[in-house]
Amino acid sequence: MTADSTDRPCVVTTALGTEDEAEALAASLVEAKLAACVQVMHVRSFYTWEGELKREPEWVLFAKTRSALFAQVEAFIRQHHSDELPEILQLPVGGGSADYLRWLLDATTPQA
Repeated sequence: MTADSTDRPCVVTTALGTEDEAEALAASLVEAKLAACVQVMHVRSFYTWEGELKREPEWVLFAKTRSALFAQVEAFIRQHHSDELPEILQLPVGGGSADYLRWLLDATTPQA
């Protein structure tokens, strides 16, 4: 793996209210080389919003990227997300298959 300690693989998560919106955002993140891979999973979320308990279907995105791109990924999600307050979480990757992590970093390296 070629990343230094300030540019390590990470996973960025967000959740969207429709499958179409989730798939469009996932594809756009990969096409923009902001993520090497994005998984979309259907879940049911429970949360409180404006004093009311919500129980909603959502599609969660797990975007595999690099920590140095987090600000760009966050801005991209905010720009393309329909929620007033989108979930955007960065999860560090503490380890993994060296070959996979090398591919992840290569796939998110801007072309010269």
